[in-house]
Amino acid sequence: MSSENQAGLERRLQLELRKNTYNPADGTLIISAVRAEAIEYLNNYYTGLFMENPELDELRTHYAIPKYSIKDKNRMRQMSGFFFWATWACVTERPGSDVTYTNNWPAEDLVGNKPTGDLLIWTGVSITLLLVGIGLMIFYHARLKEEEEPEMPVEDPLMRQTVTPSMLAIKKYLWIVNILILIQVTAGVITAHYGVEGDAFYGFDLASVLPYSVSRTWHVQLGILWIATAWLATGLYIVPSIAGKDPKFQKLGVNILFICILIIVFGSMAGQWMGIMQKLGLETNFWFGHQGYEYVDLGRFWQTFLLVGLFLWLSLMIRPLIPVIRKKTSEKSLLIMLLVASGAIALFYGAGLMWGRQTNLAIAEYWRWWVVHLWVEGFFEVFATVVSAFLFVRLGLLRTKTATLSVLLSTVIFLSGGILGTFHHLYFTGTPTAIIAIGATFSALEVVPLVLIGYEAYENYRLSKATKWLKDYKWPIYCLVAVAFWNFFGAGILGFVINPPIALYYIQGLNTTAAHAHGALFGVYGMLGMGLMLFTLRSLYREQIWNDKLIGFSFWAINIGLMLMLVLSLLPMGILQAIASVNKGMWYARSAEFAQQPGMSIIKWLRVIGDTIFAVGLFAFVWFVFSLDSKRRNSEHN
Repeated sequence: MSSENQAGLERRLQLELRKNTYNPADGTLIISAVRAEAIEYLNNYYTGLFMENPELDELRTHYAIPKYSIKDKNRMRQMSGFFFWATWACVTERPGSDVTYTNNWPAEDLVGNKPTGDLLIWTGVSITLLLVGIGLMIFYHARLKEEEEPEMPVEDPLMRQTVTPSMLAIKKYLWIVNILILIQVTAGVITAHYGVEGDAFYGFDLASVLPYSVSRTWHVQLGILWIATAWLATGLYIVPSIAGKDPKFQKLGVNILFICILIIVFGSMAGQWMGIMQKLGLETNFWFGHQGYEYVDLGRFWQTFLLVGLFLWLSLMIRPLIPVIRKKTSEKSLLIMLLVASGAIALFYGAGLMWGRQTNLAIAEYWRWWVVHLWVEGFFEVFATVVSAFLFVRLGLLRTKTATLSVLLSTVIFLSGGILGTFHHLYFTGTPTAIIAIGATFSALEVVPLVLIGYEAYENYRLSKATKWLKDYKWPIYCLVAVAFWNFFGAGILGFVINPPIALYYIQGLNTTAAHAHGALFGVYGMLGMGLMLFTLRSLYREQIWNDKLIGFSFWAINIGLMLMLVLSLLPMGILQAIASVNKGMWYARSAEFAQQPGMSIIKWLRVIGDTIFAVGLFAFVWFVFSLDSKRRNSEHN
């Protein structure tokens, strides 16, 4: 056709799709006959894709979709209906506006979806604020007066503390954390492999019993659960050591919580498998199976059970600390901060219960990001800062006053940007321009403290060399140094790359997001969880000489493997996808046509290098942890 006729049809298409014909009075949507025909065509297409049209076998393999992913025609019709409504929101203009409900996302010239002026303006504002914030932070650090170093203890103060029965009971938490790490890494290897062999694992028909949807769900969920368990265990180990004794029934409470964690972890995993394999009805699936929301995939029953478990943990944290706080020691303010952070962890997970089975998707997404951004990225960050500072105080490396002020300052900086910065996840979920403005502004400020994180890394490294006995804490402190690095690179740099409105408009959901997720979630929170475990293990196995070569190999293999995973595979894929998204559209960047090009396949296979080194490092870490107990038994036997 001539370009003039093409332009006429394109405009006709835009008028057809962008016009809002929804009637809120009676809840009906009127569509034209040609659009109804298109809907029916797509229903047949998706039925063939998710069931068993042989013509789509190759495409199914590319997308790692097993045959009969949807088991019956009625469910398939409902799924096609969901696809229609989600798409309708992306192309339909809001009443009285010329932008769609999703602020014209995703980009698609054919239907008139182009970035709005607001996206461009607030991207510029966010970058400007980032530069201003960095300047002010540097000025603040330059004015800080160096405080006189505290006098270093002659010997390790933690070796003099009493190990109570409830503290000894924490051992099994650390064992289960390491078992979960092994399962998570295995699920991650399988998930990554599905990118190159979508319906098998090196020729073995694994997808029929463990499809991509299951392995990916387990990989993401177990990452959060083992990290959280490691942190909870550290808290339960620290608080009785402060008082020097257990409150009544403290050990019983620790053991009950452990059983609850086991039931929640393995019960939710079983429920998710049954949900994805469609062995549950839709309502039963919501309660015991798979809710379908990333990071809060587990069924509502397991969610509620976890919330109850967190409040049990909070009570176990409060009981030993209250008598100590009443004594009004110099550590009082720091202990209150520890309680506040612990309370926030328990309370804010409750945001995950704020939606129901049939809540509007935009509202459910709002509350989901309370859990993902505020609970995981916000209050766990505060808890980690308090615990790390407290450990340094206990080791005699920091003055209590210095640690308290540092914790307060870090908390204010993290949360002032983090709370309202949550809105950067909601640019395209039916929100007004104000959300774009607030989200862009405050998410830029989140990055400011991370730019100077190298100072914290250097300080931690310097402290590790402060006195001879600190060599016993070399690897726990090195983990904190790694946390500082990944905070800067994984959370800061890779996070800001995708955070500005115009960047998210083109690249959210591409491998740039996966790069940030791996660098931030494991690099920051995973390494911190491992560091806290090593602090606890150093105290539990106080007389034992550690295998420095094994733990050293593990540390470097994990960090080098993670970096290679990013720079050899995830980042190159993400960058190429971003270019494709800007030039041709997100549909093309996420298509099998683009992903299965020879060059992309090579990049996907290159991930094996980083993944293998990373996995070997984690296996070495697990071996190290379990070998501590076997060595102890051998020495006791001898």
